[in-house]
Amino acid sequence: ALSNPTIQASLSDIGVNSSSASSVVSRVNADLFGGNDAIVKYVLEGHDRGVNWASFHSSLPLIISGADDRQVKLWRMNETKAWEVDTMRGHSNNVSCVVFHPKHELIISNSEDRSIRVWDISKRLGVQTFRRENDRFWILAAHSEQNLLAAG
Repeated sequence: ALSNPTIQASLSDIGVNSSSASSVVSRVNADLFGGNDAIVKYVLEGHDRGVNWASFHSSLPLIISGADDRQVKLWRMNETKAWEVDTMRGHSNNVSCVVFHPKHELIISNSEDRSIRVWDISKRLGVQTFRRENDRFWILAAHSEQNLLAAG
């Protein structure tokens, strides 16, 4: 049985009774994680404060993360471990979201400092900063085919 009443109510709303709700959760786990149990493969230790976002690179063995320590971290992974490669600094407040650009070797991050920053992966340097004094950005999405970025 599900212990989260919000999820249970949502499943009930679509016609799933509580006895079959756990089988729905099992099917979702199997579809997402390849089985009924999710296993922690890597623990990325390196941020000084809470991590708000992490993303995988679409084709390289890389992960990026952004946190309340105002840093963007680049991680490399293999079959057995993941390790920190470098730290990008420049945000003056919590990093809310961070994504890899789908076509270029760039990282895009946003922060509660009201900025969106673009970082060069190979140089690990900021190459562009966008700022809107009256707006805050919490989430980013990069279009997979066009050179478009959505921020909200």
